[in-house]
Amino acid sequence: MAMPSPTILHADMDAFYAAVEQRDRPELRGQPVIVGGGSPRGVVLTASYEARVYGVHSAMPGGQARRLCPAGIFVPARMRRYAEIARQIRAVFGEFTPLVEPLSLDEAFLDVTGSLRLFGSAETIGRRLKDRVRLVTELTVSVGIGPTKMIAKIASAMCKPDGLLEVPPETVEGFLRPLPVSALWGVGPTTKTVLARMGLTTIGALADSDPALLERRLGVMGGALWELAHGRDRRVVDAERRRKSYGEEQTFDRDRQDGPRIRRTIADHAESVARRLRADRCGGRTVTLKLKLAQRIGPGKYPIVTRRLTLPVATDDGKAIADAALALWAGVQAGQTVRLIGVSVSGIEDEPAQLQLFAGGGRRRALNQAVDKLAARYGRAVVTRGGAREP
Repeated sequence: MAMPSPTILHADMDAFYAAVEQRDRPELRGQPVIVGGGSPRGVVLTASYEARVYGVHSAMPGGQARRLCPAGIFVPARMRRYAEIARQIRAVFGEFTPLVEPLSLDEAFLDVTGSLRLFGSAETIGRRLKDRVRLVTELTVSVGIGPTKMIAKIASAMCKPDGLLEVPPETVEGFLRPLPVSALWGVGPTTKTVLARMGLTTIGALADSDPALLERRLGVMGGALWELAHGRDRRVVDAERRRKSYGEEQTFDRDRQDGPRIRRTIADHAESVARRLRADRCGGRTVTLKLKLAQRIGPGKYPIVTRRLTLPVATDDGKAIADAALALWAGVQAGQTVRLIGVSVSGIEDEPAQLQLFAGGGRRRALNQAVDKLAARYGRAVVTRGGAREP
């Protein structure tokens, strides 16, 4: 006897960063809000639906967004605030199932198969989850429901904003057939072009094609896409999955060389990353410094340089991260002019104990906790570690 299909939800917050700004600042409600992209070289992180009707979207250069939407209201990103609200949303998800796989701050998969007896139908769970998110955060979430992760994710995208769409198992192939091949996981611009040359532009056409031919053209990926086109996806919701890295980066308003501004930026990024690690009760071992150099190599293209340093043990301490990042900068900065600089930490582990390695480790942890409390109450700029300020 065949096992029943799992019931998976994909919950995706609607224009999350922009919605938070509109919630926190009532004067922005109903306005075309653009998060990020405010500086001449900035990039849009997200845009409210009022701005999206003008064609503004994430990853768009700020200058282009301003031309498309002259009335757009540009606001700086507040990642700490978004992370704080994301934790509230994650707690709501946990009310319905322990099987929650976060994908980012604003979306997650939930396997509610075992929750159906307790809460009722999948649609009932989806609607109750939407109501709880709205009650707790005053924000809206779109929910897709399906027998696989891919189907649930496609469904949530199709019902945005503030929608709910269920795709029962018996309707999966019919649901997929008219959709473009780009709706499938793994089909980016290059693969889409290859498939188009084969005359395959819809998922239905892909499903009807010869899997052997697909494998000759695309290798193993060809067979995997053929399976997905039939709605077959064996990936399960992984509740143990955790973020692979934490990072912060900034594009400067003008090209920069070594000096107090760059070193302060590195230290600020390190502190911001450390606060996020501490909030999630984890630490990381590998510190990465990312540079975008100022020498143009093509239209809108600049060389990217990364350097990594692996620490003896995981850390959630801003000074330890800053020291590593500044050491990496010292090793590459000679004569370099940069447009962007970023700091990230990977090799994530639970509950770091690294401060025991340092003299005064207990005092450092107490200091970090005090800084976190002050930042939570008064904002992240209220306290800056000594030496980070520009003279």
